[in-house]
Amino acid sequence: MPGFELFGDLERKEVNDVLDNGVLMRYGFDGMRNGHWKAKALEEELGSFFKTKHVQLVSSGTAAVSVALAAAGVGAGDEVIMPTFTFVASFEAIMMLGAIPVLVDIDDTLALDPKAVEAAITRKTKAVMLVQMCGSMGDMEALQAICDTHNLLLVEDACQAIGGSYKGKALGSIGDLGCFSFDFVKTITCGEGGAVITNNNDYYTNADHYSDHGHDHVGNDRGAETHPFLGYNFRISELHAAVGLAQIKRLPDFLGIQKRNYTILREALAEIPEVTFRTVPEGGEESYAFLNFFLPDLEIARKVSGEFKENGIDVCFHYYDNTWHYIRKWDHLKDLKSLFPISTEVKEGLKYLETKTFNQSDSYIARNISCLIKLSWTEEQVKARANKMVETIKASL
Repeated sequence: MPGFELFGDLERKEVNDVLDNGVLMRYGFDGMRNGHWKAKALEEELGSFFKTKHVQLVSSGTAAVSVALAAAGVGAGDEVIMPTFTFVASFEAIMMLGAIPVLVDIDDTLALDPKAVEAAITRKTKAVMLVQMCGSMGDMEALQAICDTHNLLLVEDACQAIGGSYKGKALGSIGDLGCFSFDFVKTITCGEGGAVITNNNDYYTNADHYSDHGHDHVGNDRGAETHPFLGYNFRISELHAAVGLAQIKRLPDFLGIQKRNYTILREALAEIPEVTFRTVPEGGEESYAFLNFFLPDLEIARKVSGEFKENGIDVCFHYYDNTWHYIRKWDHLKDLKSLFPISTEVKEGLKYLETKTFNQSDSYIARNISCLIKLSWTEEQVKARANKMVETIKASL
């Protein structure tokens, strides 16, 4: 991760096909295309990889979350349970629909704590959004059981977890809907792009229409299409899809490189008694996009993070003070700093953030360091990096 590290001839070929053909839009212009349909081809490839019935490409991972929720009927005043550890896009995508993000604690998987989810359910709860941060999953069986018991949607935000699996099923394909990002720093990239996957025919039809102004996509005359309902523009372009089409064909190789590099680093760090690792539920396999480990306390984690930077050990993140990925620094959410009016219902629904504490999440994120696994590292470079990381951690303990 990320796929842009290994751009090559296949990406250039797919993009040049689009440029030579001259049709950059994914819909319409049938007569000019000469058989080129990059977005459709990518959707087919993704469907095959995920073993899912339906794939709808969209413009970003954020769009994928909004489209998935909207397609399943989440809207104004509904509550969506989400974790304290995620990217800001998670609550943005919920609030865009007029829905209310309900943040709850994570556990040692770095994903939703099922007990915290159960405690947060109200009559307004419509969905549970499991964010599979840094390439791994939460307790899938417990979360699915909660959703089944309370008749809630289980939406998987697998934007950072493509290639991960649980009991033989791809992450993103287990819940009612799965969401993926193909932005510039994901394991496979379109430059910008995303996808919604589902086995539910109605959700797919809704996602297909909603992401393109409500167009029904019936026939081949775009001007004659009808609009069964309102929609917005979350379309991906053929240029972006072309990049992704090349990258999905290389995904097995990318995942193999990630696993090799991850394994070298993990085995080295495992020799340090004070280092422990995130819990991966039995039957689960990470995507190996990140190596997440815990240190004894916040002070040591901050020290190690600083020393990593001083020693040139890059792409390792201590999220406790991070403004993008953890609740502690989301002041713009807690203070409702918005360019547009926020409904009274949402304001009331978010009042809990004025007093709510997340001590359990703090205890995990404070001690966690998350290291991105790059595809461009050689095996020798990874081994040298592992040695330097071990030396740095030992010197900081």
